Amino acid sequence: MEDDDWVAELAPGAELVRRRDWGSVTEHRLRLPSGLEVEVGIATPSWAATDPVDAGTRRVVADGLRTVYDPHRLLAELACALR
Repeated sequence: MEDDDWVAELAPGAELVRRRDWGSVTEHRLRLPSGLEVEVGIATPSWAATDPVDAGTRRVVADGLRTVYDPHRLLAELACALR
């Protein structure tokens, strides 16, 4: 995703400080006007595979996955599988 206009829609006043490709997920690190940094991951559906669960995916979910948009409930199913 090269167009970063969505950043202003998601978090007005935020600055994109880093974009990094991790294979099936792209990390977007945002700095909010308060100084807080937030990581937004945009992923392909394969990132949420549950058979087997990738070690990196497992770590992200364990560290506190917060879902913004999950129309097919793939992330909900992933979180449930890791409980």
